Amino acid sequence: MALFVVFQTTFFLTLLSLRTYQSEVLAERLPLTPVSLKVSTNSIHQSLHLQWTVHNLPYHQELKMVFQIQISRIETSNVVWVGNYSTTVKWNQVLHWSWESELPLECATHFVRIKSVIDDASFPEPNFWSNWSSWEEVSVQDYLGRGTLFVFPKDKLVEEGSNVTICYVSRNIQNNVSCYLEGKQIHGEQLDPHVTAFNLNSVPFIRNRGTNIYCEASQGNVSKGIEGIVLFVSKVLEEPKDFSCESQDFKTLHCTWDPGTDTALGWSKQPSQSYTLFESFSGEKKLCTHKNWCNWQITQDSQEMYNFTLIAENYLRKRSVNILFNLTHRVYLMNPFSVNFENVNATNAIMTWKVHSMRNNFTYLCQIELHGEGKMMQYDVSINVNGEYFLSELEPATEYMARVRCADASHFWKWTEWSGQNFTTLEAAPSEAPDVWRSVNSEPGNHTVTLFWKPLSKLHANGKILFYNVVVENLDKPSRSELRSFPAPANSTKLILDRCSYQICVTANNSVGASPASIIVISADPENKEVEEERIAGTEGGFSLSWKPQPGDVIGYVVDWCDHPQDVLQWKNVGPNTTSTVISTDAFRPGVRYDFRIYGLSTKRIACLLEKKTGYSQELAPSDNPHVLVDMLTSHSFTLSWKDYSTESQPGFIQGYHVYLKSKARQCHPRFQKAVLSDGSECCKYKIDNPEEKALIVDNLKPESFYEFFVTPFTSAGEGPNATFTKVTTPDEHSSMLIRILLPMVFCVLLIMIVCYLKSQWIKETCYPDIPDPYKSSILSLIKFKENPHLTIMNVSDCIPDAIEVVSKPEGTKIQLLGTRKSLTETELTKPNYLYLLPTEKNHSGPGPCICFENFTYNQAASDAGSCGHVPVPPKAPPSMLGLMTSPENVLKALEKNYMNSLGEVPAGETSLNYVSQLASPMSGDKDSLPTNPVEPPHCSEYKMQMAVPLRLALPPPTENSSLSSITLLDPGEHYR
Repeated sequence: MALFVVFQTTFFLTLLSLRTYQSEVLAERLPLTPVSLKVSTNSIHQSLHLQWTVHNLPYHQELKMVFQIQISRIETSNVVWVGNYSTTVKWNQVLHWSWESELPLECATHFVRIKSVIDDASFPEPNFWSNWSSWEEVSVQDYLGRGTLFVFPKDKLVEEGSNVTICYVSRNIQNNVSCYLEGKQIHGEQLDPHVTAFNLNSVPFIRNRGTNIYCEASQGNVSKGIEGIVLFVSKVLEEPKDFSCESQDFKTLHCTWDPGTDTALGWSKQPSQSYTLFESFSGEKKLCTHKNWCNWQITQDSQEMYNFTLIAENYLRKRSVNILFNLTHRVYLMNPFSVNFENVNATNAIMTWKVHSMRNNFTYLCQIELHGEGKMMQYDVSINVNGEYFLSELEPATEYMARVRCADASHFWKWTEWSGQNFTTLEAAPSEAPDVWRSVNSEPGNHTVTLFWKPLSKLHANGKILFYNVVVENLDKPSRSELRSFPAPANSTKLILDRCSYQICVTANNSVGASPASIIVISADPENKEVEEERIAGTEGGFSLSWKPQPGDVIGYVVDWCDHPQDVLQWKNVGPNTTSTVISTDAFRPGVRYDFRIYGLSTKRIACLLEKKTGYSQELAPSDNPHVLVDMLTSHSFTLSWKDYSTESQPGFIQGYHVYLKSKARQCHPRFQKAVLSDGSECCKYKIDNPEEKALIVDNLKPESFYEFFVTPFTSAGEGPNATFTKVTTPDEHSSMLIRILLPMVFCVLLIMIVCYLKSQWIKETCYPDIPDPYKSSILSLIKFKENPHLTIMNVSDCIPDAIEVVSKPEGTKIQLLGTRKSLTETELTKPNYLYLLPTEKNHSGPGPCICFENFTYNQAASDAGSCGHVPVPPKAPPSMLGLMTSPENVLKALEKNYMNSLGEVPAGETSLNYVSQLASPMSGDKDSLPTNPVEPPHCSEYKMQMAVPLRLALPPPTENSSLSSITLLDPGEHYR
């Protein structure tokens, strides 16, 4: 026994030593450093794939190990990632691991190394990391091929909102490279002289054909090439919404869902997401062919519970949603059918329908909706096979729409779709009397009544109104009545009634019958009651009217008005206990005045006018300004008036006027206040609060000053439009006095001129008589022409001047030369001395005697060829001749005597008359007969006598003692005034 114990103890000690030895040997023999490390690349997924093995593992032994992996980029010291990978390692097992790079692998050289440590429970002692494996270099740039510029990654697919790194590789470092994202330049980080990387954060979805990125290499201004990629950005795959399954026949489950946004991209880079239906109780799976629904066949094993998982999946991710339900709770019935209506009359109908059979003893819950006349009524009914429902209280002649839907009454899940039909009830007689009103115009001997009625509503018409009957009954003569019929849609008529009282009844008629009558009475007394009009203010809601109650019994009130612009009479009936109402209608327009009349209806149906009201639903500012006249303009004031301005047609009640005044002084006169116009200019304003006051005296003005004004009315909404200022200038202070003086003077002068014009002929004949016409002289009747009856009288060429009148002036008198063409002062002239020169011999060879005529007005100078010359006294004339001619009376007597004695002795052809002018010059033919030394004549004197003297009349020659004072010779063209 003791030997056995010793042996057992020795065995256990030996075994323990052996275990310890094995562990130490294993630790020494197994370096556990990963070996045979190989790295491959996947450019599509931008990933490194590692594989390695662990030597010296015991045969058929598994150990849990942890591997630490380091990845460097460009150079071994630039470690970009460090991570651990845990797994169970078997003897001679090849381990695999992948790492996805954010930077495209083509853009940089990568280095990978790995080390390991035992993490197994069978080695409780502390474990240490093995040595690193040697760096494994991976470079893809050696396989890029020819070219100087490359952009990576190629055709990368990412989700919207992801971060993406792109890069370009330029083999020519001399090139200047610029990169653009959808035409907008981007800037990156240079990894080495040949490589630059760009980090794009939260890339957006632009189009399903991808986002364009390109880089351009250039030297100076010369392009060396363009290279680009397409970055495919996909919408994020959404979780299906509203996932539900239901059955209509317990044979098929119809599952539906909302797929959300489609993640498909163009060119089949990524197709639409796919959907798979998985049922966990049966373990069956079905790939759905539609994106939003899928059918699942129900088996005959009476499975009632279902647990469905809907899986949505695309190239980048996967999403799922789950539902659990009882089949009997997801019954969606088929729609009812064969909906009909039976026994339809004016107020009732029976509705019937059918349903699809489901199972034995299946109960249906059905819902009926009835729509008509803007109303909706709903009824619920429970049925087993077919449905029927009695519809009552319907409106006559009304079209209804009735529909029905059903559901499972035991486990309500969902209503079916509606199934319905339209039907129309039959007509009935109108149930209400038409609303009637009238307008009465009283004239001498009759009433003109315009009768109005409103069409019945469809609710009360109970059918189509065909015509209206109007019965006019004379209450003073009951036997006389008249029926008039008006086809619909007539709504008014005009009646001419005499001065009797009349009752008018109006009924509406359809194909079934007539409505109750509406009665109105027209009194024999004319409606001429005078009622004062009251102003009211309207609101956006209309007009609020109130009135005093009518004394005595009334059956109601009526308010009538006219709707503009159609001017259609409207009215509203109000109950007898109401003394206010609100008139509201969409026809009321701002700025339009509405007149309301309130009538009371007596028990005899006679209307009496109670009140009148007028107002605007909304007052507006006046639409125009008055035409202003300026009156009584003085140096210190003027009057403005606008009498013809009408206030009734304005879009508001005129409350007064504003008078604006401007002046250069810019000082406001008394009663005016300073105001600022809309254009910023300053002026003075005067307010007239009385709208009937349409004149204003503007006083305290300065003479000869410039003023401007305009007048505008105002309402509660504002004043009228801005107008152009009218200019006015005050006159001089003394101009009015001058006008008061000058006007009477001008009037008097004009009156005198008119009187003088009317009396001009009399004045001319009195003061300035015409020169006698020798052809019309009475002296011609004394001369008988024997040989030449047409001899021209007063022909100057036939006349030899034998006499000249010389008026001598006393010494010191004022005598003006004829050449100056100014008249002598007649008061300074002395009494003239007359000198008559006549031929002395009967045998004178010159023309016949001259006859002189006295003319006080003639002053025209004779011409050279047609005037008698002034001839001095011939030398042969005796002095006694001059003495003879000192007296005109003697000359006239001698002339008359000699002329009358010798008239019959003058030979034919020798009798003529010579005209002696006051101003005459010698004729050219008589110059030879002039004396060589004529008497020097004095200055021109005033001539006052003309004569026509027969040439053969003999006179004695003048004597030396004659009183001849002067003989004047005048040049042609001169005249004497």
